[in-house]
Amino acid sequence: MPASYTSISPDKLARLIGTAAAPTLIDVRIDEDFSADPRLIPGAVRRSHLDVQDWASRLTGQSVVVVCHKGKKLSKGTAAWLRCGKVAAEVLEGGQVGWKEANHPTVPADKIPKRDGRGCTVWVTRARPKIDRIACPWLIRRFVDPTAVFLFVAPSEVEAVAERFEATPFDIENVFWSHRGELCTFDVMVKEFGLSSPALERLATMVRAADTARLDLSPEAPGLLAASLGLSRMFDDDLEQLNAGLQLYDAFYRWCRDATKELHNWPTNKGK
Repeated sequence: MPASYTSISPDKLARLIGTAAAPTLIDVRIDEDFSADPRLIPGAVRRSHLDVQDWASRLTGQSVVVVCHKGKKLSKGTAAWLRCGKVAAEVLEGGQVGWKEANHPTVPADKIPKRDGRGCTVWVTRARPKIDRIACPWLIRRFVDPTAVFLFVAPSEVEAVAERFEATPFDIENVFWSHRGELCTFDVMVKEFGLSSPALERLATMVRAADTARLDLSPEAPGLLAASLGLSRMFDDDLEQLNAGLQLYDAFYRWCRDATKELHNWPTNKGK
């Protein structure tokens, strides 16, 4: 049976996740089902179907995919409510079970930091980012929390700001989200969030090579390093640099996923 306009297959959704075109993902599994499998589809946030009238208005104008245990009554009913509120809502075919059966990655919920009152995770790191501190926010925004907030502060203030503002520090010494041995922070996040894939592993090698001055690890690393340093000179505002950097990593990710074998062959000028 062909897919309905109100549903989306796991494979099609997997192609959207990690890109700027990814839909908002709402997980409405009941507590019992979530406790049996406390992992989330990358980028998903949990909501109760019982409160859909309260939170539906926040999604106006967005494309939404609703996930329940098996893609039946909870997700279909929630999506129908959202469509009544003029939200373009679809159901994930097969739900969480179908997603796992298709062998797509899931993020352990206990690795996602506590969300603030608006439902956003808050992260803090050193100001004037170059490579890891742009790559990690890109990974978080595209695969963990699309609404994540990033605070860039003086290096000496990162830990104090993390404590006072209940933010999660990253890419500084002696914290969970940081370098480990030869791995850079981006490597650690890919591993800890359960996001390993051929594309992200290739991108992680590029980031590690550029971030740790081991350019021999990846032939693309010098280009990433040059682009990253160029962006850092273009912007005085770290958040403006981050926004520009998101597009840079969008491009590198799509190359890693879709275009590594594609060549640009300029016609040879053989002369007369």
